[in-house]
Amino acid sequence: MSSARSEATMADVAHRAGVSVSTVSRTLRGLSTVSETTRARVEAAARELSFAITRSASSLVTGRTGRVAVLMPHLESWFLSATLSGMAPALRDAGLELLVYSVTDVQERADFFDRLPARRNADALLVVSFALSPAERTRLDDLGMPLVFVSQHAPGRPSVYVDDEEAALRGTRHLLNLGHRRIAFLQTADETGFAWSSKNRLAGHLRALTEAGVEHDDDLVMSVPGWKGSGMAAAVGRLLSLQAPPTALFTETDDLAFRLLAALREANIPVPGRVSVMGFDDHVMSGLMGLTTLAQPAAELGRTAVRLTRSVLDDTDGDPQRHIILPTELVPRRTTAPPPAER
Repeated sequence: MSSARSEATMADVAHRAGVSVSTVSRTLRGLSTVSETTRARVEAAARELSFAITRSASSLVTGRTGRVAVLMPHLESWFLSATLSGMAPALRDAGLELLVYSVTDVQERADFFDRLPARRNADALLVVSFALSPAERTRLDDLGMPLVFVSQHAPGRPSVYVDDEEAALRGTRHLLNLGHRRIAFLQTADETGFAWSSKNRLAGHLRALTEAGVEHDDDLVMSVPGWKGSGMAAAVGRLLSLQAPPTALFTETDDLAFRLLAALREANIPVPGRVSVMGFDDHVMSGLMGLTTLAQPAAELGRTAVRLTRSVLDDTDGDPQRHIILPTELVPRRTTAPPPAER
């Protein structure tokens, strides 16, 4: 016979105390329907058996699982992984477990909302980065647990995000102040069906041009396949073959900027001697590559989202529509300079 002592169960406690399992359950939940005498017997039996109240048992007491679920499109982009890296230790410090649900395409997304695995598994759901359809939002409301939106502004819901439009406006102003007037904007051509808050960056770019009295040219806005796809070299060729080619290129993300820099290097186009390049994110490699960018605090977004989630769970703030906007910062580096004609 093994010397290891098997873990006591709720049924063992019930047998030792001479009560039913449901009475043990009511005792653990602190219900007033249990007499003081019975409560004392159950607690004494639990001590004698070294009964460990597991997370499942404690959820009977508190009504909580001690877990927070995160719904995100994938884990391959630097921004999403950095945001998650901010969440994980913050949840651990709060004594909460992390569940991650990744939906990488339309079918996985539909399956998630059909099955709703978070229903039994978590106390709150954090929706990261992508916008939900009205039907999906209604479906999540049916869960009956708090929703917190991360890296997006969700009207009427707790949200943590940066102002993508305002940040891109400041980025384009930087290029305008350097003397650039032909500024191209490169965005990701997305065919997944996801709607991203980063699309607001184009609106900020166009606002800056309008405020500066610079006429918008549709030829200077170009969509490029996602980072796994090809097509960047062709996009660069189309832009530089325009009758009036751009002197600056503003990309929707740093990942896109890295691909752009590689394509320009391959075409022997000097940066910033011929064209300036600016990204958005402040990817961990941006400093090493000297990329001018708009820095957003990805890890802090994750940590702040956890704090907001805890306040929602604890109901420490009575406003269910609270939003937290984190700052962005322009980080000028060596990929931007005045256009050649200005030198």
